[in-house]
Amino acid sequence: MNSAEILCNVWRGPLIESLHYGHAVICDDAGQIVKSWGDPQAVVYPRSSSKMIQALPLITSGAADRFGLRSEQLALACASHNGAAIHTDRVQAWLGDLGLGDDDFRCGPQMPRDPVAKLQLIKTDQSPCQMHNNCSGKHCGFLTLNKHLGGGPDYVDPDHPVQMACLDAFETVTDLTSPAYGIDGCSAPNPATTVQAMARAMAWFASSADRADTMSQAAWRLTQAMMQHPELVAGRDRACTELMRAAKGRVALKTGAEAFFIAIIPERKLGVALKIVDGATRASECAITAILVDLGVLNPADPVVQKYLNAPVTNWRGLHCGMVKPADGLFT
Repeated sequence: MNSAEILCNVWRGPLIESLHYGHAVICDDAGQIVKSWGDPQAVVYPRSSSKMIQALPLITSGAADRFGLRSEQLALACASHNGAAIHTDRVQAWLGDLGLGDDDFRCGPQMPRDPVAKLQLIKTDQSPCQMHNNCSGKHCGFLTLNKHLGGGPDYVDPDHPVQMACLDAFETVTDLTSPAYGIDGCSAPNPATTVQAMARAMAWFASSADRADTMSQAAWRLTQAMMQHPELVAGRDRACTELMRAAKGRVALKTGAEAFFIAIIPERKLGVALKIVDGATRASECAITAILVDLGVLNPADPVVQKYLNAPVTNWRGLHCGMVKPADGLFT
């Protein structure tokens, strides 16, 4: 990745101790770049920030309506959740409605990020199951689509009808043929694309309410579901959830592993995509917050916004030693 710009500085006392470089793009509903940092053509894996794209065939195929999916389930299909009870209870119920169980997943078990759920497993000497996987909502969506299509059990295989439908949706909304794919943490293929293409796709989502075609209407349902249920998209103490709540329904946000982040801004018909080159989540959370503040979507005085805009660096005694701050170039 060439021509990356400094998007975030880490201060300790009066000195900058570390720098985080990255690429970021804001696109409008015509697919044009409004503003960019670094290289818009940098090829990246969007990782879990592309889940709303992967959920499009769930709706466009007719599977969501056939199985009576509600907005909560659509939000979970886009989620990287904490594995809290509010997530796993809904996942378990969804599987039950499909007549399926944990063994039908192909995402793998994961210790929940939610401290209450994690402690409960430890106290009862239980191992996590696949429902605890942060991608289990997405995989419920895959299983729903698979049941609708009548596909085989290994729905994460790249040549499976479910994943072929996801790739087709991905290339359609990014308006770019994906040059490659990698296998994600949950075993599903994750297509690569450019930062600009992801921003363009998010702007397409942001303007989807203006269009009547089936795919656009599906995009709008998913965007609304994310904004209506921020607690299901991530969870307690997570940037996606907290910043969506702070924005009061004005933006849909989704992070991805290795410091990717997207924003869908319907009122401005704008899409944002950013990638921190070194994969540091602290920097991607800071940078996306700064961009949203600059666009007027978040109030910089909000304590929740400050938590990510100027994240404190503390030591083991709890002393405030420094701050994670956005680079000056992120503000106009």
